[in-house]
Amino acid sequence: MSAEATNSATPGPVAGPVTPAVSRRKARARIDLRRLGRAALLGPASRDRLPDAIGHVVDAHRAHHPDADLEPLRRAYVLAESSHRGQMRKSGEPYITHPLAVTLILAELGAETTTLTASLLHDTVEDTEVTLDQVGEQFGAEVRFLVDGVTKLEKVDYGAAAEPETFRKMLVATGNDVRVMSIKLADRLHNMRTLGVMRPEKQARIAKVTRDVLIPLAERLGVQALKTELEDLVFAILHPDEYEHTRELIVDNASRADDPLAEMADAMRKVLREADIQAEVLIRPRHFVSVHRVSRKRGRLRGADFGRLLVLVNEDADCYGVLGELHTCMTPVVSEFKDFIAVPKFNLYQSLHTAVAREDGQVTEVLIRTHQMHKVAEAGVVALGNPYAPPSEEQAASSDGERADPTRPGWLSRLLDWQEAAPDPDTFWSTLREDLAQDREITVFRPDGGTLGLPEGATCVDAAYAQYGEDAHACIGARVNGRLATLSTVLRDGDTVQLLMGQDPASEPSREWLEHAHTPAARIAIQRWLAAHPAQGDVPAAEETGVLFRPTGDGLVSAEGQALRLAAEGPAGRSATADVLVDQPGASVRLAGCCTPVPPDEVTGFSVRGGVVTVHRVECAAVARMKSAGRAEVGVRWGDTTECRVTLVAESFVRPHLLADLTEAMALEGAEIVSATVEPPSQQRVRHTYTVQLPDAALLPGLMRAMRNVAGVYDVSRAQPQTQGA
Repeated sequence: MSAEATNSATPGPVAGPVTPAVSRRKARARIDLRRLGRAALLGPASRDRLPDAIGHVVDAHRAHHPDADLEPLRRAYVLAESSHRGQMRKSGEPYITHPLAVTLILAELGAETTTLTASLLHDTVEDTEVTLDQVGEQFGAEVRFLVDGVTKLEKVDYGAAAEPETFRKMLVATGNDVRVMSIKLADRLHNMRTLGVMRPEKQARIAKVTRDVLIPLAERLGVQALKTELEDLVFAILHPDEYEHTRELIVDNASRADDPLAEMADAMRKVLREADIQAEVLIRPRHFVSVHRVSRKRGRLRGADFGRLLVLVNEDADCYGVLGELHTCMTPVVSEFKDFIAVPKFNLYQSLHTAVAREDGQVTEVLIRTHQMHKVAEAGVVALGNPYAPPSEEQAASSDGERADPTRPGWLSRLLDWQEAAPDPDTFWSTLREDLAQDREITVFRPDGGTLGLPEGATCVDAAYAQYGEDAHACIGARVNGRLATLSTVLRDGDTVQLLMGQDPASEPSREWLEHAHTPAARIAIQRWLAAHPAQGDVPAAEETGVLFRPTGDGLVSAEGQALRLAAEGPAGRSATADVLVDQPGASVRLAGCCTPVPPDEVTGFSVRGGVVTVHRVECAAVARMKSAGRAEVGVRWGDTTECRVTLVAESFVRPHLLADLTEAMALEGAEIVSATVEPPSQQRVRHTYTVQLPDAALLPGLMRAMRNVAGVYDVSRAQPQTQGA
């Protein structure tokens, strides 16, 4: 794209989407790159005067920081202009126009002087003979760090890995100072504005990286003013047909005689004026991508769909006052209400969202926020000024102390953690794109009162690795909101998660965990362990219990359990009888294995082959099935003996020596194990089924308590009635 395309007077094909974004900044005139180019070549008039070329930057900076010291800006411009002198952009302008335009973008957002100084110098080390040491000597350590953070790595040294490694370096620097990413975002925005001079294939490549990496980063840092314009520019390059269609929709709507948004804004002003609430009501046009999304969602668009109303007030309490008046005097759409003031988004965004309906059925979306909230909503972390400077007395007095460090949010900390473990640039690059695609965050609470920030869709596996790192290999389960849950359980915002950790230092993750790991930190840690332990990683999960399993007709049964079964039942598989009285003379009795009745359960019987009566609990599913088939019931009742046989099911987490500990606890309670089966583990859980003989049915509750007290066992229950026949 030529330089003229960046002028509002001569819009080019890619510069079109910029219009809505500019209108939100009260239509400040776009910088004239031709004029700046001429001024840049002339240089400063004297050492005591600010160069004419940075007049736009100074005006924008003074609007946010009237008392700022402009001397660093003057010196930075002089160094940048002299260093870049003779260099030209592909669009034909002197190269100095690029750092000037980038600095103007940041100045309009309210960036402080140090950021603007580094912005003027951001390409000097990369493209000129100026060194980082020289920048540090003349402008200090902060500016040196910022310039270093945005300086690209050389392709000569890194080859194809130069781009991903540059982003890795930049993200690490952002972890120490978010202003690094602010400069990068402004740099990419100006490059996107002037991308038309590139070959189409290069335009597409740069646009895709912008879409996959830079736009999500702008969203996470809350810099909506940059994010929306970048989205529109990418939209125009990657989807030209849809972009042109959307542009036509916007043009057609602008030519309408009536404007429902203006009418609704007037009605709101009247309502708030009568309520004596000082508020500013503005029409906020949707940008191109937003209009495109709404059209795909709603089909045919009406006038109110092309924008939203923004209500600005002075105090937080006024936001709720405005909300109350609008909901009282207009028709609210309750399902559209969201309170991001009480619960801010992870990118610092705060606002009330609601919607009201007109008589003709058109729905107008309304944003309600304070002027300060609006500044943060537009500029995000840039609006924080120097986030690392000590707070002023006024800021300290107004701080509630709840946000320890808004410039180091949870998503950035997680990103910095997992990038260290990424084994190669390709893995880092692909994982970074996947991570940034998860654009929503939830907060879960630990039992100790701490919190974990996780992406939406995260599971207990992700929570384990977020809290314990690679020590999470020893995780054996979790409780979510006080209830036992599988490690695959998807967490919701506000859940309380207690992670249950095993004591065995040799604990290892399950290959199944990869299916449930949503975060890069969890996936990379599990993959690294599996890669380092290929032999153990391929061992059947059943062996993780410390029990050897052998195949049987029912699946996998432990060798120890199989021996117990054979010893108790004998070769013929005989079952013990019970002291049950039957209303059928000469009939033998067998307790049904599907529901294992014991005194004092209410029971009933049914005749089967061989003159045998099977005894079932009355709530057994087999009873209902046999009744519906017309089978006659046989009256049965318990005799005087208290001896009983019962089948118990124990649910436990996987750990070595569990079977030995469990059977020992049962023996101490006087239970004789008749048979035992252990199913193959699934998701680090294992199910045991024991048929035991007790000398007294009264011992059953104590036996079940003793089994639950064994480490790793989280539930013990009677065998549930099944649907197969008696």
